[in-house]
Amino acid sequence: MPEGRIMKALSGFYYVKSGDKIYQCRGRGVFRKRNITPLVGDLVTFQIEGEDEGYILEIKERKNALIRPPIANIDQAFVTFSATNPDLNVTLLDRFLVMIEAKQITPIIVVTKVDLLTDAEIASLQEILTYYRKIGYHVVTTSKDDRISLRELIDLIKDKISVFAGQSGVGKSTLLNRLRPDLNLETREISRHLGRGRHTTRHVELLEVGDGLVADTPGFSSLEFTDIEPEDLTLFFPEMLARYRDCKFRGCLHINEPDCAVKDAVSNGDIPSYRYENYCTFLSEIQDRKLRLY
Repeated sequence: MPEGRIMKALSGFYYVKSGDKIYQCRGRGVFRKRNITPLVGDLVTFQIEGEDEGYILEIKERKNALIRPPIANIDQAFVTFSATNPDLNVTLLDRFLVMIEAKQITPIIVVTKVDLLTDAEIASLQEILTYYRKIGYHVVTTSKDDRISLRELIDLIKDKISVFAGQSGVGKSTLLNRLRPDLNLETREISRHLGRGRHTTRHVELLEVGDGLVADTPGFSSLEFTDIEPEDLTLFFPEMLARYRDCKFRGCLHINEPDCAVKDAVSNGDIPSYRYENYCTFLSEIQDRKLRLY
């Protein structure tokens, strides 16, 4: 049986690429009975019927999967925010970073519209981004007509399945259009009333960009930490994970425990207060969720 990858899901059909050809496939009824939904990015075995149609018979084991947006086997996520209009929101940025790392996906931070900042605003932004680089994140800044950053993104995309995530209205579709101009993805300006963009993408599809695949998605409709335990949150804050073994108590949550290396680092200025405050906010959300479940 031929094998391929689901490149697009639309109206109950799954478009599977095998070799240089795309087959329009349906899923087997057994998937519905088992409550299994094929996802864009899935590697599948399928049966060809006719010239370019078929039925998906088997879904190969997934490396990871997101539910909203529904996509599987992602290597990396370009967490995309704008420097202005809307302004960079570090709390939302940290939320995306935690969610993405919890799915074993490598995050890459992309900041757009840097050319719209004043010199003072650029200096302030660079201070923030320098810290994220220091703790191990790859950071790319882009501006209008910036060809260097585009080449860097093309190099990062090579041989990977990537997804663009981040706040609405920051220019994700615009950036994809610059990476591959023939896409002509729909873009819309920021709503002046709401101060945020409107989603322009209606379905999930893998696009061939450079020598890799990039998912154009409707965005993350859920930003809750549904699969993270309180004691695991530290794993997704690299600077806290690096100090975890220096805490006096095993399983330290870095809140009320004495002799906490993380709290000491915050007091010393080695960890910015906003990062610690975001950690505390996320931890509280996770604990509240567990209380509601029980």
